[in-house]
Amino acid sequence: MSEPRGRSTQRHATATDVARLAGVSQSAVSRAFTPGASIARETRARVEDAARALGYRPNAIARSLTTRRSRIIGVAAAYLQNHFYPDVLEALSKGLQARGYHLLLFTPDAARDADPLLQEVLAWQVDALILASTTLSSALAGQCRAAGIPVLLFNRTSRHADVSSVTGENLRGGRLIAEFLVAGGHKRLAFIAGIENSSTSRDREAGFTGWLAEHGHAPPLREVGLYDFEAASAAARRLLARSDRPDAIFVANDHMATAVSEVARHEFGLRIPRDLSLVGFDDTGPARWPSFSLTSFAQPLHPMVDAAVAMVCEMIEDPAAPTRHQVVPGELVVRGSARIPPEGCVSRGDALVWRPVQETVV
Repeated sequence: MSEPRGRSTQRHATATDVARLAGVSQSAVSRAFTPGASIARETRARVEDAARALGYRPNAIARSLTTRRSRIIGVAAAYLQNHFYPDVLEALSKGLQARGYHLLLFTPDAARDADPLLQEVLAWQVDALILASTTLSSALAGQCRAAGIPVLLFNRTSRHADVSSVTGENLRGGRLIAEFLVAGGHKRLAFIAGIENSSTSRDREAGFTGWLAEHGHAPPLREVGLYDFEAASAAARRLLARSDRPDAIFVANDHMATAVSEVARHEFGLRIPRDLSLVGFDDTGPARWPSFSLTSFAQPLHPMVDAAVAMVCEMIEDPAAPTRHQVVPGELVVRGSARIPPEGCVSRGDALVWRPVQETVV
């Protein structure tokens, strides 16, 4: 009886076939196709030559059944319209691939916690979960822990002390921005927050308002932009329509700051920075565009990603590894969107950065 049309009768080469042709053990074949595994260069070359001759391709699914590892890291990121997170995803993907892992993206609702992800995470049998722009509930933390899935917060912190995290200097960044604006002679300050339950927005605001209070300045006006372009535009309209309109606005991230800039210039006819100074946070690509030239606190993306990759791999290899909270230092990059104080700004390469007197290293 003839074979059904369209179905190949050719048998796929197996690791056993490759081992036999290369004259090595089956475990040597496995090591040859495992990134970072210890194997002699000559042995790897023989295995690769045999694999090419036989048309062999490693079966990642079959390997995961043997090793009980999928080599997949789940990453939950909700704010992809914010330029910071696409850059983070690209860097994470490259960093994880260099360690033999692959990234699987989940996109939860930005305004909710990540609990609805749980069944998807479990179904894909990810080796770890990185929450890059969503909140962590106690339920998700506990269920991931019970399932043996390490969880790392990126650019987020949690009230759960036993969940590791990597962040930038949100608190210090807010303080430096307050000092910078006051040094520039501003009297009527305002802050546009992100999402209220976001640790990044809370910490940036706490640093900003804390420094002002400590130095005898009035609390800033406040609006909420929800990390959303349209919501930030509406927040800017409310602030700029006031009789006591602010002369400087700190916006909780660059994505919202670009919205504020558009409203200020094109709807209110304000000149930046003569009529209004703007400062953002993240130092994303648009901050460097001449049309915005945004003063912004730089989140050191690559050092943050390097720390996250190292930490999540450590948690996978050693489930008993202690919880860590790593804060990666950044700096306030000064551009044309804010009035420059007479003192305190120094050149760093091709950038101008704010270095107040007490932080200047002699």
